[in-house]
Amino acid sequence: MKNYKGQSRVIIESVIPEINNGEYYAKGIVGKKIKVECDLFGDGHDVVNGSLLYKHTNSRSWAETPLIFVINDHWYAEFLPEKQGFYEFKLEGWVDHALNWQSELRRKVEDGQAVNVELLDGVKHLKAILQSVNKSEKKYLEKGIQLFNEGSQNPETIDYALSDKLLFLLKKYPQKEFKTVYDNDLKVYIDRRKALFSSWYEFFPRSAGDYSDTHGNFKDCIKRLPYLAELGFDVLYLPPIHPIGISHRKGKNNTVTAEENDVGSPWAIGNETGGHKSLHPELGSIDDFKKLISEAQKYGIEVAMDFALQCSPDHPYVKEHPEWFNWRADGSVQYAENPPKKYQDILPINFETNDWKNLWKELYSILEYWIDAGITIFRVDNPHTKPYRFWHWIINEVKSKYPDIIFLSEAFTRPRVMHELAKVGFTQSYTYYTWRNNKDDIERYMDELVNGMGKYYFRPNFWPNTPDINPYSLQSGYPANFMTRYFMAATLSSNYGIYGPVFENMIHEAYPGKEEYMNSEKYETKTWEWKIDTKLKHIIKKINEFRKVHPALQDTFNYRKCEVDNEQIIAYYKESDDKKDQLLMVVNLDPHYTQSGWLQLPLDILGYEAGHHFTVTDLLSENSYLWDKEWNFVELNPASLPFHLLKISH
Repeated sequence: MKNYKGQSRVIIESVIPEINNGEYYAKGIVGKKIKVECDLFGDGHDVVNGSLLYKHTNSRSWAETPLIFVINDHWYAEFLPEKQGFYEFKLEGWVDHALNWQSELRRKVEDGQAVNVELLDGVKHLKAILQSVNKSEKKYLEKGIQLFNEGSQNPETIDYALSDKLLFLLKKYPQKEFKTVYDNDLKVYIDRRKALFSSWYEFFPRSAGDYSDTHGNFKDCIKRLPYLAELGFDVLYLPPIHPIGISHRKGKNNTVTAEENDVGSPWAIGNETGGHKSLHPELGSIDDFKKLISEAQKYGIEVAMDFALQCSPDHPYVKEHPEWFNWRADGSVQYAENPPKKYQDILPINFETNDWKNLWKELYSILEYWIDAGITIFRVDNPHTKPYRFWHWIINEVKSKYPDIIFLSEAFTRPRVMHELAKVGFTQSYTYYTWRNNKDDIERYMDELVNGMGKYYFRPNFWPNTPDINPYSLQSGYPANFMTRYFMAATLSSNYGIYGPVFENMIHEAYPGKEEYMNSEKYETKTWEWKIDTKLKHIIKKINEFRKVHPALQDTFNYRKCEVDNEQIIAYYKESDDKKDQLLMVVNLDPHYTQSGWLQLPLDILGYEAGHHFTVTDLLSENSYLWDKEWNFVELNPASLPFHLLKISH
């Protein structure tokens, strides 16, 4: 707490959102209100008051809105950010002598005491705000000053002194004598809407072709755009598209020795043809890539690039900047390891190098190069293996110049590490959703995401699978598992993604004993059946359609758990900000058997009591049900459709 005088008597503390004592910033979205909370109190029994002040960093003047008392010295206020970029905010608190005067006057009048002197005391409070009011308000206040100066305790004077109109003016023009100011460099970064609401689809461009043993290219990717648009995706994420190293190239299924025709892992970036600012020659030219970006935009799709900060032993950086890498005692360069795993085809960058400033500048130039080419979204590979201060610097440097840029953190790591990355600036974050399968795990995790402090800076992005993860929950190949894992990803989180066409084609063969795909596409080129028709594809198409037209599905933090008396059924409720769109999701987690139970409607949130009639319509089956009780029966057969997406109508 800063900026107070010796006469200041108000304490402001427990400010929300304040991230690491103001070291980092909270996050918001254009057009969605930001709620600021605090504990505010003073000594004794005097009336205290407070205000929230806020402004865009490019604005000169502060806007102000009063704090609203909740309970137990807790207050809040909201403001609506109207443009992207940083908003600053601060809090002010003061003993409100004018309100205190009116409050004490009221109590004395109700007690039948004489208040002639108290009325005279009120003159100074009215005079103090005369210069701030408009003409009609000034006339009203001058009348009060005249009445109070007469010193007569008559009904007209008492009615005036205790009137709501006078109370309104005293609140509208507060006297902030001896105020306390809480200004701890508090900021909120306001992103564009895509940061909160997006549907990602990942595929390997080298596998985008129609013929086996043929390396796909950007022109093949363009041919896949109608498919993505039909399914309803708005982000196409491409794994690394740069030249791939030759030395220690990995073979199929991650074998140490590659065969002559093995294409290697795209994450082993760099060879004699170039590095992070170059394209794999077989994918096409920079013009071909820019063509892909522009064609995708016609379908409402943004292309996301992989920003993977590691190099193959053949990367130009290794020769040009050997000081950016770790060298072993025998003169060999240190490759990446995560014992017992070894990544001989990848060299980690040494961020402890003495030449770190030039390293940082060069890595920034990579981002700027691709931004200039038209990229607006970066999926960042393994950011938890690079310094937090580096990410804080580079993300803020980019967003200060290019506010539209979105960074997705791909970090399946410890919770504190994932949250630190979100704090330093990552727009979205991978999560543990992939491994949250039973009802209790899912509900606990959602409660943590939407009700914990992370909700102010950690935006989840739910992925049921990735090229690195073939989860045990999908290895059975049961269609119901694929459908429920997709449905929950797309309705629990407003940001989600799938790795396809592996996912929608329900490919599930696993490397024995591991959560990895057998014959993984990370190490070979595939030829996929893009046109195969599956029930899951129809589900994906419909859910993405509903996501676009139902505001309730365009937010993650409006999730509310609903009780069901069956551990195999999970239910949750979401509503739009204006409460006009109210949806109830019910899921059977058992892929084998029909499950039924009694579900409790969240009547407290809906604002109704039992006995009120609700019509609930399943948007997928179009079946409607009339409910008029708090507890209602549900039944779901995984062989037909293992979930409900219910629209509530009154």
